[in-house]
Parts: sequence; C-alpha cells; structure tokens
Amino acid sequence: MEQPAIPSMTRLSCGKINCQITGSYVPAAEFGLPADEWIYFSPQVLLWADAVSALTPPSRGDGGMMKARGPGHVGVSENRAGELIAVPLQRRRTICVRQGRFLCATGSVHYRWERSCVSYLQYRGVETEPEYPMGRYHLTFTAIERRGLLLLHASGDTFIRDLADGESVLVRPTSLLYWEDKTDLSLHLEYAYVPGKPTRRTLSRSRTIWLRLRGPGRVAVQSAYEHVEDAGVPDYSSFASWHRWPAPSTTTRPE
Repeated sequence: MEQPAIPSMTRLSCGKINCQITGSYVPAAEFGLPADEWIYFSPQVLLWADAVSALTPPSRGDGGMMKARGPGHVGVSENRAGELIAVPLQRRRTICVRQGRFLCATGSVHYRWERSCVSYLQYRGVETEPEYPMGRYHLTFTAIERRGLLLLHASGDTFIRDLADGESVLVRPTSLLYWEDKTDLSLHLEYAYVPGKPTRRTLSRSRTIWLRLRGPGRVAVQSAYEHVEDAGVPDYSSFASWHRWPAPSTTTRPE
C-alpha cells in the first residue's frame, strides 16, 4: 500500500521533542528541543539552528553524525525533492535503512553502520570484483531503552508491504528504502538465452538484477530509484548469485 506523504505544517511528537514538517517539494523538519533532549543527523542536512542550541560536530568515533542538543530549535532538510517518512520506533524495535535515505533521529535511537549483506562477483578482465547493487553499507537503527523517532528522505512515492512468514517479493535494489531486521535479503539474477548462442558468456547481455525480500517483516520501497550499473561478466563460480554473511558492525562512518 502507498504511504501517504506528510502534509506541510504537520506536527509530530516523541516524548518531550516536538517536530513540525514544513514544505512539500523539498520538505524540512523543524525540531523543538528541551534542555535534556537531542537529535543527530549528517552535517550537510543542517538547515538552521537557534544560537542557543548546542551543536556538536562529527568525530571519527560517532559515524560522521552531528548532534544538536536543546534547549532551542533546529531545522534539517535534504537539498533535493522528495518526501519525508516518519518511522516511530517502539522500544527494542530495529529497522535497517539503505545508505543515503537517512535524514535524522532522536537521541533515544541507537545506530550503527553495517556492511551490505548481499553482493555478487563480476569478471573485469582477469580479475573479479564484488558488486553491491544496494550499496556497500547500510544503517541499522534500534530504540533500546525507550521509543524514538526516525525521519527518512524518499524520492518519489513510498510503498509499504508487510510480508508474512515465508512470503517474498522482488524489488529493484536501489528502490529499497528500509526493512525490518528480521526480514531476509538475497539477490535474484534472471538470465535470458541469446538465440543461437546459449553460452555462459552471452547470458550477461540480457540479465536483470533483483533484490528478494523474504518475510516476516515490513519493507518500504520508493518509486524513484537509480539504475544499477551492470558492467563486466558475471563470475559463474558463484552462479547462485548472492552472498549473505554476518559482518562486524561499526559506528564509524565508512569512507
């Protein structure tokens, strides 16, 4: 189902933090922060802040995030068209967000960078290189001690689907917005035989790359997405086409 866009001048609240969404084409989120609350975000999305607000610049150990602590008012916005998606996180709920979709979160939401769980190998001359169609890293957010609020930026319209246990759906890798941590991800590659030349090398000329999400869990996709650059020849020694492994997480933003 489609998730309705947040109308301009909509007010949200999370505990003692107030947030107002302003604008529709390039919306901004304006936060009212009491003295004991704070939010964090990437430095480039900071739009304005009261002089009394305490801004902490990012450091290497905090994943490249800037913090704004009350009292005061702070505004954040992506410098591109789209819509804001509000994701309230109940205590101990975890969701994963594709790189480039995160806008800001309240201080009660913990985050970490994680290596992408899906990839495939490509031949490039005599060497092979891993390809990550949904990005090399993603962000994982968890409300550990109390509920929190997470704001994402989506291009186009946003669609939500609640997958039952064992139910799956195929989506374009770069259209994925967020998914619950209990949802399984894998790659699904479709090949078409070239008439008269049914060889492995010719299969790469007509290949479609999909991302398979298997429930249970909620997933969200956006209707505007980037095309995946698909160069080289696939490594058929891993023709199953996907790798899934637990990777060590880090709060340091990857270069």
